[in-house]
Amino acid sequence: MGFLIGVACVSLLVWGWLLLGQGMFWRTDVRLPPRAAPARWPSVAIVVPARDEADVLPVSLGSLLAQDYPGEAEIVLVDDGSTDGTGALALRMAAEQPGLPLTVLSPGDPAPGWTGKLWALRHGIAHARASREPEFLLLTDADIAHEPDSLRELVAAATSARLDLVSQMARLRVANLWERLLVPAFVYFFAQLYPFRRVNRAASRTAAAAGGCVLLRTEAAVRAGIPDRIRQAVIDDVSLARAVKRHGGRIWLGLAERVDSVRPYPALGGLWRMVSRSAYAQLRHSPALLAGTVAGLTLVYLVPPAALLAGLALGRPALAWPGGLAWLLMAGTYLPMLRYYRQSAALAPLLPLTALLYLLMTVDSAVQHYRGRGAAWKGRTYARPSEAAATGEPGPPPAPGSASSEVTGG
Repeated sequence: MGFLIGVACVSLLVWGWLLLGQGMFWRTDVRLPPRAAPARWPSVAIVVPARDEADVLPVSLGSLLAQDYPGEAEIVLVDDGSTDGTGALALRMAAEQPGLPLTVLSPGDPAPGWTGKLWALRHGIAHARASREPEFLLLTDADIAHEPDSLRELVAAATSARLDLVSQMARLRVANLWERLLVPAFVYFFAQLYPFRRVNRAASRTAAAAGGCVLLRTEAAVRAGIPDRIRQAVIDDVSLARAVKRHGGRIWLGLAERVDSVRPYPALGGLWRMVSRSAYAQLRHSPALLAGTVAGLTLVYLVPPAALLAGLALGRPALAWPGGLAWLLMAGTYLPMLRYYRQSAALAPLLPLTALLYLLMTVDSAVQHYRGRGAAWKGRTYARPSEAAATGEPGPPPAPGSASSEVTGG
């Protein structure tokens, strides 16, 4: 019994440290920094990698075409081997909806050593730079919808604060039971790993971004060798931010107010695949890190309710009170994220259950890796990066505009 009490007390101490010493990760007030309209609005190329996104494109691409941006801007959508008519749909939308000019590229399958998304970004960035060398690149996923002033606000924040990278964690869709249970916790865990305030300090080594919405200064991208230097990264957003910060760039990450993901996850399976495809890559495919993660999640999230319930059942207050207090701290730090997602506070005590599901997803990610399935997404499987690719040496540049079609709206 003494051992169990000790474990419960350690869990409580960990939660005390998380509350006060982990960059205030639980706060949700990190929004776009103070900003003012620049004297001259810089040029921007919006690069959208898309693979089989016809279902969500009418909302997401429609929101980009409708951007109210005072400067010069264009959209480059890179059709990454879609089989559902994504590229053709994008062209029809641009022809029917006046707005920003749109180019659709079809670069073909990724070269060896590249993930599909980064291969698409490489061609989109190369095309934009070849045509007019934009001052900024907005890298945004095909399932992300932007309010009409989103680009204007992002650029104003970057120019006002002299930032090289501005990234917003898009508000993910929360409509059904599984989304309510898992989605706010996904962002909560991400912020726990990469506290936004720590990311945003220039002196801090912590770096991260949210890949759905990244405004990147072109000069910083060139200096950091983006995307060639991170071409095999499965968790490309964090790798991108690390590369930019490592090469002297100033980065900022926060929660979005006017940027939303429109991708639905109607069942647990979709959310499970979203997490498991990259969880083991986050652990650098290390069995030791996997074991440490399982132990850590168990100590931090599963021990508190187990200690409380066991202490009450056995009549051992010395076991119950540290478990109960740790569970209370856990739920309290989760409440701000639930409020941000406009969800009931009644979900806060269920965080241990959610953490258990994420633990199982992480283990499943490792199992799939060792079965040779690696990080699988939309018909592609990415193996562990080779030692040669890890050197970060860029390959030959793509041929800009190969197999492209262009439609200009407005």
